[in-house]
Amino acid sequence: MPDVLSIACVPHFMGGMGKTTYSDIARAARVGTATVERVLNGRGGVRPETVARVITAARRLDWAGRLPARHRGILRIDVILVLPETAFFQRLARAFRRIAATLDKSVQIHITFMDDQAPLAIAERIARPDSHRAGLMIAAPAHPAVAGALRAVVANGEPVVQIVTRSVPEADYVGIDNLAVGRMAGMLMDRLLPQEGRVIALCHGPAYLAHRERMAGFSDYMGRRTRAGLRFDFVAFGQDEDRMSATRVEEALRRYPDLVGIYNCGDGIRGMVEVLTKADRRILTIVHELNDLTRDALRRGLADVVFDQMPEAQARRATDLMLSRIGLLTEPVDMAPIRFSTETVETI
Repeated sequence: MPDVLSIACVPHFMGGMGKTTYSDIARAARVGTATVERVLNGRGGVRPETVARVITAARRLDWAGRLPARHRGILRIDVILVLPETAFFQRLARAFRRIAATLDKSVQIHITFMDDQAPLAIAERIARPDSHRAGLMIAAPAHPAVAGALRAVVANGEPVVQIVTRSVPEADYVGIDNLAVGRMAGMLMDRLLPQEGRVIALCHGPAYLAHRERMAGFSDYMGRRTRAGLRFDFVAFGQDEDRMSATRVEEALRRYPDLVGIYNCGDGIRGMVEVLTKADRRILTIVHELNDLTRDALRRGLADVVFDQMPEAQARRATDLMLSRIGLLTEPVDMAPIRFSTETVETI
């Protein structure tokens, strides 16, 4: 079942010294005064998302009249996420819950976790939601069916905000600069490794553009800027799953006796750490997402650098951007990439 969150839209502010009029509300909601009159007098015949904008504007402007009784749950925003077993997406879902707890009940956000190995089901949910939807926030694999469904709803005028990773360029995106974090991993690998040897990378696989971009940035730096004797020519796919990631690291340790560094740009970190605990050599390790597991790995010397991509900031930015796109937030929203943090044992 979807995880239903009631969330409101904008900070409250006063409507000015004079009495709020229909015209004031119409300007704030970007509708006509006739629409405002129909909504505030409960006459019907107005789309639910427009009703939500009018009522929200009336609240913000301290409308002195009585609001219609049926004004709750009238604007629904869907959030589709994947990989619920991973630390990052758990943090992202919790962030949406914390945002919801601070706001009123004018708008509903429905969070649904879906199987990232079932892109056709994700595409079906995008194209045919189980209830009327005013907007969609989504993190999903870049599959042709998913991309096609997203393009269709965007072309139909529905606001879409992509979180963490992109599937189509036509919709808004909120996330870190994945090319930059990959290049940063390459630079740190080059600077922190004193010896020559081989470096490998571990990622979910080719399904996520975010991982492909991180690998592109890492490969670019390792190929053009690292010193002679430090080699990178192998990427393992762990599907962000602990057992598979552990197997890939075990294989790399057997295959490359000169292995000195691993960059894991996704999850599956627990499995990787379990293997490195038993390894007969010291491996410089760079991973993503600061949580209890990676903090412990830093303290034990099983990880050297952790990049944190701030899911809380991504949830806040995505929500603000969605509310702006559906007309419930008038302040401009920053569109720059979310800043990621670089953590070591000295910073935790």
